[in-house]
Amino acid sequence: MKLSCGPLSGSLLAVMLVLAGCTPKIKFVDQQVPFERQISGIDAPVNIRRDKLGIPLVEAKNDEDLHFALGYVAAADRLSQMVGTKLVSQGRLAEWMGEPVLDIDRYMRAMDLRRAALVYWNAATPEQKKLLQRYADGVNAYIASGNLPDSFRLTDYRPEQWEPADSLTIVALNTLMLSTNAPEEIAYLKLAQALGPEKAAWLAPVYPDQPLPMDEARKLGQVDLNAVHETVERLLHAQNQHDVLGLSGIAASNNWAVHKSRTKGGASIVANDPHLPLSLPSVWHFVHARTPSLDWAGVSIAGVPGPLMGYNGHVAWGATMVMGDNQDIFLEKLWEFHGKLHYLYKGKWVPCEKRREAFRVKDGRTEYQTYYSTRNGTLLNPLLRHPGKLVSAPTQVRTTYGLAFRHALHDPASSPLALSDMVRAKSVAEAQEILRRTRGAPLNVVFGDRDNIAWQVTGTYPIRKKGNGHFPSPAWDGDYDWEGYLDPAKHPSSQNPDAGYLGTANERIVARDFPHTLSSSWFYPERSERIKQMLSKNEPHSSEDSMKMQLDRHSPFVGKLQEWLKQDENRTPLEEAMAALGKSKGAKAREALSATLTLDGNLEHDSREAAIYGVFLHSFIRRTFLDELGPESEENWKAFVRLANSSYSAPMDHLIVRGDDSPFWDDVRTPAKETKAGIIAQSLVDTINYLEGRIGLDRKSWNWGKLHTYHWKTEAAKMAPMLSLRQRLGIESMDKVLNRGPFPAGGDHTTLNLSSYNLGLNFDTWLVPTMRMIVDFSREEPMLAINSSGQSGNPGSRNYDDSIAMFLEGRYHTLPFKQQNIDQAYGPALTLVPGK
Repeated sequence: MKLSCGPLSGSLLAVMLVLAGCTPKIKFVDQQVPFERQISGIDAPVNIRRDKLGIPLVEAKNDEDLHFALGYVAAADRLSQMVGTKLVSQGRLAEWMGEPVLDIDRYMRAMDLRRAALVYWNAATPEQKKLLQRYADGVNAYIASGNLPDSFRLTDYRPEQWEPADSLTIVALNTLMLSTNAPEEIAYLKLAQALGPEKAAWLAPVYPDQPLPMDEARKLGQVDLNAVHETVERLLHAQNQHDVLGLSGIAASNNWAVHKSRTKGGASIVANDPHLPLSLPSVWHFVHARTPSLDWAGVSIAGVPGPLMGYNGHVAWGATMVMGDNQDIFLEKLWEFHGKLHYLYKGKWVPCEKRREAFRVKDGRTEYQTYYSTRNGTLLNPLLRHPGKLVSAPTQVRTTYGLAFRHALHDPASSPLALSDMVRAKSVAEAQEILRRTRGAPLNVVFGDRDNIAWQVTGTYPIRKKGNGHFPSPAWDGDYDWEGYLDPAKHPSSQNPDAGYLGTANERIVARDFPHTLSSSWFYPERSERIKQMLSKNEPHSSEDSMKMQLDRHSPFVGKLQEWLKQDENRTPLEEAMAALGKSKGAKAREALSATLTLDGNLEHDSREAAIYGVFLHSFIRRTFLDELGPESEENWKAFVRLANSSYSAPMDHLIVRGDDSPFWDDVRTPAKETKAGIIAQSLVDTINYLEGRIGLDRKSWNWGKLHTYHWKTEAAKMAPMLSLRQRLGIESMDKVLNRGPFPAGGDHTTLNLSSYNLGLNFDTWLVPTMRMIVDFSREEPMLAINSSGQSGNPGSRNYDDSIAMFLEGRYHTLPFKQQNIDQAYGPALTLVPGK
């Protein structure tokens, strides 16, 4: 692709092109050209071949040259993405993109991921440090080649030399994102300010079979939560910006493994499809790497060497989020005297530590900000642009409150780098030993070799003196202090279970009475239930069956709702409520109810009943909660939506679990006191009214895919609301150049083929399986996979979007390991040869 200003590339480019006044002229290019390139820094020639999807096969004579080439290839495919992610993780994005993103930088400096990167570096072995450096050398060799995306030239930004610390801050950013609880705590705090702690607890249930977290809420009963009102408002604003870039913690992924005794081929099958925000390019960078001693293929995050999930010829492994709660928000009492900020701890005022940060902005200016820390971590108050003046008094103690952020990734024992050793595992037993050493990232790793399957929880989980950290904790008495971390020997695990299969889907992975806190932010149980339902069938399992599972759009929640609606104690009051609506509204309510009861559970994009069901859930949420938490433009509603979409939540819990005692059944806008049945009846009417207004009166034209869609967008397009009108219009003018879609979507947050939308807000898909992988050890070529977009970050490449059609159609791509198949699949080589 050519522009009037040069070749287009990079997922953040639209903003930069608009700023540069560059007008696109499209010309497609093909990168499959064989040639040699002399390059200093390698000891022996390295071959890089690509298949039809642009996936590179990197063949080197030794590990050091391999890592050099991996860095080179990652930069060739995704340098803009790599640099953007690095700058985000280090709180330096404004150096490239200017003032609009400065608040994101302030927030990220508070997370202090550079300190986490130092922790990881200090925990690394000499061999790991050497390979990280070789990867950085490869990135720098590509940068030195001068073949850089115009996203840099057009904005006069020259990418710096890549350092091992840059890869490690990206690792730290992804470890941060693997926990969802701190954003939930902030959202809960906002709702507690508006409703009171105990009423807000109704909006943050833990799991269908667990009581509401009232004990956690009561610890805040004597705290003046309004004292942190402005802080919470601005934190929510910052988190909303992070949501735009897909940087907030999110529920993600399915994986399963089937033992050889249960498969058609008599060998194990391992499957994984990680769920992350829909983006272009995908977060995942596929690569196949070979040396005389290693042969592995999988997905990495651009900027980080080695696969997070993959297959090495002996062992296959895939990961999902544990939903681990290894981060807490602490309320601190603060006092400024003698020019220094102090915090109260066990009756004494302790000086805060402080650090001064410089923020370089694209226009050339530099801003400075001082960050303060307590024993619980960085105070989030100073990230605000106008944090307000802390109270000082020479004769009496008058205090304000602060919010401190604590995360296990700053602990010296938290390094996740051991996961990189999975490429060397020859068996399940060896893999399990590696995973038991893996700290930091809270993951469910399901893995297998030809004859065995296993599951191991990784991560670092704090032991709290009191409470479980579900909500923010008062810090001044020390009652909720962390007292170390859970012994990895106590992390859940399993090998070759009697059931013949293993699987996880972000559900509660331990019994309700498990004595340690891994999380209170589990995701909905339905995907896990569907995995068990499909794998427990008596028929032998095949890779084709795993494909069907990954493409499955059947929601177990539909059946649960139908069962609830049919129970006499629920059906009778609902019928009475519908009758009380009058003839016209009653008919609409019964129409919606009938469609919901006849839905077969399959949320296909062309289903009329699925559309009615989806709109009913939307209407129910708004009828039940919007009266007290709206309008939807306000932070109360945004906080509620965050809670509803990050883990098991109030809307579904209220619908089929909680009884008539919820304080939210009453519509505060009316003089009458509503009931649950009345709210449901009104929601059914709203459903038909919405569909008539949105699609039309012709019922035959209604289907789920007309409301619920996939739309692949670059980060630039997602950031448009944050920018000026001129910049927004410029980005919109480039929509067809950079973005893809919309396409009709099936499924929802409860289906294995996940397509989550923001419950209570709209139907736009934001969370999807960002890649699919199946390894069937009985196949000649065991590894099947597909990315959700393309391999390249360059819109001028044919590999920018060529996986989208395969993803939508449920097709897979083979990554061959046998030499004869490799020679057929991969094109001519780019050979890197040693040079001066």
